[in-house]
Amino acid sequence: MHPMSERETARGGLRERKKRATRAALTEAAVRLAAEQGVEKVTVEAISAAAGVSPRTFFNYFASRDDAFLILDADAAERIRRAVLDAPAALTPLEAVRDALACELAEAEQQHELWTLYAQVLRTAPELLVRSLGAHLADETRLAEAVAERLAPASGTGVMEEPAPAARATGQAAADAEERRKALDLYPRLVAAVAGTAVRVSVEHWCSRPDQGAFADAFRQVFALLAAGLPAPSRA
Repeated sequence: MHPMSERETARGGLRERKKRATRAALTEAAVRLAAEQGVEKVTVEAISAAAGVSPRTFFNYFASRDDAFLILDADAAERIRRAVLDAPAALTPLEAVRDALACELAEAEQQHELWTLYAQVLRTAPELLVRSLGAHLADETRLAEAVAERLAPASGTGVMEEPAPAARATGQAAADAEERRKALDLYPRLVAAVAGTAVRVSVEHWCSRPDQGAFADAFRQVFALLAAGLPAPSRA
């Protein structure tokens, strides 16, 4: 192998950005169409046309129509996991998770309308809510594994190999995911679960009160309260 040149690295980075932009465009189109017409009336062809790509391109990014309604892309969990593992050693596990999630959600401020529509779509489509919860649970497991690996990088205790992406939708993949969760200790599971709840609460709170501050402020406040042990607010 030869080291990649700066030009090759930049080209790879550009390709990755283009892929993420295309996926984001497809997801936004799916959510907007569902909000306007109802989920049951939205087709792959309509989503593709609204995003300016072909149905064939759609299936380069999603295995099914319903997968397009998940706002955070399939690679986000891996980026977050890597960021947690690469975070400075001085950070606590919760701080490392906070910073990794903050980086992934950096553009949330510009997506207020989309997040609001997404919540609206999930409320009217129980099947998508179930799929969304399943995806978040899988991501939560991977995050917990990253926390476990960060706590004991040499031993690898509690970390199992991630199943191949193509197999994740199968019954065997679901069974494997359950076994991976069982292999984890309590602390990493709790950190990952609390972090996931913190993101949800931050988004919901900000979407309902956008005039009271930036999303980043709500996000940081939630994690500050967690780090402080959730002290009860003082009564004036």
